[in-house]
Amino acid sequence: MPTPEFVVALREKIGTEPLWLSGVTAVVLREHEVLLVRRADTGAWTPVTGIIDPGEQPADAALREVAEETGVHAAAERLAMVHVTREVTYPNGDRARYLDLVFRCRWRSGDPYPADGENTEARWFPLRALPDLTPDMRGRLDAALADDPAARFRTTGA
Repeated sequence: MPTPEFVVALREKIGTEPLWLSGVTAVVLREHEVLLVRRADTGAWTPVTGIIDPGEQPADAALREVAEETGVHAAAERLAMVHVTREVTYPNGDRARYLDLVFRCRWRSGDPYPADGENTEARWFPLRALPDLTPDMRGRLDAALADDPAARFRTTGA
């Protein structure tokens, strides 16, 4: 589902004003490969991302998004990063900023495919042969791969 119903209901009340939402990024690993999707809206390759539904556990949201978007079933291994995204303005004018929780996940089963229309491709990439990723998405991937706990939290330096 591209836009959760609770966001649609909020938008009916506030229009395009900025929303503060909780999101997840699922970095799914299988041996020396990572699952990436090509977004239908921008054409960019990214890990699976999505919005946490009201009352949903964040790790459950990450796994749900992976299954909904790619048909892959995964297990959450650990919280890899907590950060705030820049403000996003969507083509329809809606604005949002996300508290994003990045989870390192392990593949359990399934072959990836673009399952829900949010993406045009879904596939495994060798970690040594990744497509171009934005610095933000590369940072999320790097945090999931890092063993350093300090890499998990982005700060302003204050």
